[in-house]
Amino acid sequence: MNSTAWKIPSLDDPIQFIKGVGPKKALLLEKLQLTTIEDFLYFLPFRYEDRRQIKNISTLMPGEFATFMAEVLNASVIYMGRRKRVFEVIFQDETGTTRAKWFRFNETYMLGKFKTGEKIIVSGKPTANKRSGLEIVHPDTERVAGDATISLEIGKIVPVYHTTEGLHQKSMRSILNNVLDIYLPLVEEVIPEDILRRHKLLSRSDAFHQAHFPPSEGFTTKDLDAFKTPAQKRLIFEELFLIQTGLAFKKKHATEIKTGTAFKTRGNLIKRFVKLLPFQLTAAQKRVLAEIMEDLEKEKPMNRLIQGDVGSGKTIVALTALLTAVDNGTQSALMVPTEILAEQHYLNIRPYCEELGIEVALVTGTLKGKERKAIYQDIEEGKTRIIIGTHSLVQKEIQFEKLGLAVIDEQHRFGVLQREAIGKKGDQPHLLIMTATPIPRSLALTIYGDMDVSFLDEFPPGRQPITTNVYYEKYQDKAYALMDAEIKLGRQAFVVCPLIEESEVMDLKAVATVFESIQSQFPHLNACLIHGKLKKEERQEIMSRFLKNEIQVLVATTVIEVGIDIPNATVMIIEHAERFGLAQLHQLRGRVGRGKHASHCLLAAYFPISEEGKARMKAMQNSRDGFEIAEEDLKIRGPGDFMGTRQSGLPVLKIANLLRDIKILDVARKEAFALIDRDPNLENPANQPLKNTVHRLLGKHLPLMEII
Repeated sequence: MNSTAWKIPSLDDPIQFIKGVGPKKALLLEKLQLTTIEDFLYFLPFRYEDRRQIKNISTLMPGEFATFMAEVLNASVIYMGRRKRVFEVIFQDETGTTRAKWFRFNETYMLGKFKTGEKIIVSGKPTANKRSGLEIVHPDTERVAGDATISLEIGKIVPVYHTTEGLHQKSMRSILNNVLDIYLPLVEEVIPEDILRRHKLLSRSDAFHQAHFPPSEGFTTKDLDAFKTPAQKRLIFEELFLIQTGLAFKKKHATEIKTGTAFKTRGNLIKRFVKLLPFQLTAAQKRVLAEIMEDLEKEKPMNRLIQGDVGSGKTIVALTALLTAVDNGTQSALMVPTEILAEQHYLNIRPYCEELGIEVALVTGTLKGKERKAIYQDIEEGKTRIIIGTHSLVQKEIQFEKLGLAVIDEQHRFGVLQREAIGKKGDQPHLLIMTATPIPRSLALTIYGDMDVSFLDEFPPGRQPITTNVYYEKYQDKAYALMDAEIKLGRQAFVVCPLIEESEVMDLKAVATVFESIQSQFPHLNACLIHGKLKKEERQEIMSRFLKNEIQVLVATTVIEVGIDIPNATVMIIEHAERFGLAQLHQLRGRVGRGKHASHCLLAAYFPISEEGKARMKAMQNSRDGFEIAEEDLKIRGPGDFMGTRQSGLPVLKIANLLRDIKILDVARKEAFALIDRDPNLENPANQPLKNTVHRLLGKHLPLMEII
């Protein structure tokens, strides 16, 4: 007796005990992240094959998937050279013959399976062979029992699933069929009835059944492959609706928290700070600051995201918010993902703070001994008012006297737990999140659906255009010649490499090798090397000298990706640009074009280059707009990997595709937020299944209130 024989079936049941699985297959399914019945229900086919029409052999066409029924004329092992073997079957019907070949096979099993004279159903895509005519490699086959065959595959639209080695399509279909037979009656409806009616959505159980095993009539495989059938649309809507309901609930109840601190804004400290600025704020900066100040004046804690392209002036906006917290007798913290970015922010912010008489501290993992103890003590006693640091800020050892505002920069590099931890350092502090990685609207609605969003969509005046060009291997001397020409005009250059040391596995130029090459080719230039393994003091000295134009070429790893402002730098050479992500390339390009001179981004690319790599190069040449590039990045990479969404705190989407399903997302979002407005705590008994499902699927991902 298996261990579930006496239990009431549940969607949480392990898949191992389903007929056709067992311990060995369960381990293989685990590689596909399939461990429970519910996992399997949501594991939809990625494409479908049309086996509704049984064709004759004479009508088969190269490249066109087909199903036909034929007798085995001959089956044998063919030897091609000393080691290579092929199992070949010749099939025959009344209209002609064709061959099928297998390159991986068990000879005894195959000879037993294909006996001369037996009728077989064959499905596959024929290819043309100059010697032997049409042939099919590794087709799906099924023996015909008597005059008919009972099958999940013949005369139907057949699902095709992602598999792993040792798992075959037949097994996956059989397991799914057994799962649906037993568990489909247990599938509970989670979408409220009025929403189902309004959008003419299928029931949940019907949707699961039709998505896995589509009806034979009414659909084409083109519709199915594009996820346009009613069953697929229903499941896409459900997945997005559940997430949006969780976000709507979180946002609704966050507005009810009254324990935050309402700030007085536009105080004396801010007026003094604005007078110190050597430039005028842009209209976009003023607009975003007005939105932030409006939030800070409320008792409920601010929960705002600022999206601003590279060079749009987020640092000044952040500093204004930090100073507002100080002006209200509280401390403020700025948390960034890397030490060098923390150092850069510190060096940029400290002069203003010194002029205003405000203590500011830098907290990173490299702090040691007495210095660390002294800085921590000043923070705890409230002497230090602005604290800039890495994730070290969330350590238990750091205690704030009174944290009123936390700003998180480049937040997508932090895990959700780190973002929550900084908020717990104070009594409901205001939270401001910033990113220079523009986020496509569909992704922003999903990841930040519970936040207010501001856009810095204007650049400071005087910014010059950046010309972007790709230099393949044989033309790369021209890139460095352009760099030399710019430096002779008094400008400066960055050269960025992906690694510190040579890698035998990936043939990438190491930053040290590039540095030596530049010194050799351009001995008249003053070049310097910087990377994350240098001591903090060394990095700060190098950056200070580069800012003063004492260094003309800065050879670096991606430590200079964000936050560094060198107005005189007009050349950015990116070595092995084909290996960088599109968002990262855009960030690196943003390190130039910050002054009064026209600038150049030179992408040094090395063969072989993947199709994705070529698409990224093209996107960089065609656009400088961060949001256009973000949309292109989403198309190239797909939503699953874009911008580290797995760190966003939300579950990975199983069915929906944010690029494809933006219209469904809009509808699901409106319905979810309207529902939470009507029933803020989901207390209506009709909404209990929805409430339970949101809690079960999203409770561990979203810091929802205890009530849900």
